[in-house]
Amino acid sequence: MKSVAIQPESAAREDGEPRSVPLPEYVYARLREDIFDLRLLPGDQITETEIAAFFGVSRTPVRQALQRLQGDGLMQGYVRGGWEVVPIDFKRFSELYELRKLIETHAVRRLCARHETAEPALVEALRPVWCVPQALRELDGPKAALQDEVFHQTLVRAAGNQEMTATFDRLTDRIRIVRRLDFLYGDCLHSTYDEHAAILDCIASGDGEQAIHLMDEHIEGSHAEVNQITLHRLHSARALSSNKPPPYVAVRVRRSF
Repeated sequence: MKSVAIQPESAAREDGEPRSVPLPEYVYARLREDIFDLRLLPGDQITETEIAAFFGVSRTPVRQALQRLQGDGLMQGYVRGGWEVVPIDFKRFSELYELRKLIETHAVRRLCARHETAEPALVEALRPVWCVPQALRELDGPKAALQDEVFHQTLVRAAGNQEMTATFDRLTDRIRIVRRLDFLYGDCLHSTYDEHAAILDCIASGDGEQAIHLMDEHIEGSHAEVNQITLHRLHSARALSSNKPPPYVAVRVRRSF
């Protein structure tokens, strides 16, 4: 296994730039990126020893990074320094999508009602991204997935409730993996643009009832796609993304779903 020498605080990044973040933060960011970019898949198993050897660090910052990922709901630990990317729990995702619907439909209701705390300028700034002809749409899956996150987070933020926004941002982290699968396959790109544009039109006209209806259907459609995810689709996603498993992942039998 290739080892990358990393020294605290002063080591160079892979792009040659000096790194100034603490080691636990650096390892956390790298592992988190591997999860969200599908280099690490639900059910993949790793150990503190393997990760420490790859990054050339002790197990202490590795353990701190993994414990933080566990707090994010992305990793779970078991015996003797072993860890696993959290397998897909359909009941958990169903509950998260229910919460997502409650927050987002409430947000569009406030926006359509022109609530005193609403920030309509934030919503208007979304139109040049989503209200565009097909020729101008972003067709790169990962980039479109990021734009989709920004769309929904912006609507909630524009509603003007900071606590609701913070809760929604944490929720977005927890459903990011399954949402990215949709965009990686590309079967929801154009429908997402059409639905986002229709929601923005309703908010602009103040049609709260229709905006809530469209948002409800939009989230339910996304949830339905989550329920179609299988182990085969996850591994196909890895193949489509041209991302191989990281060197610190040993070859093991992964848990089925």
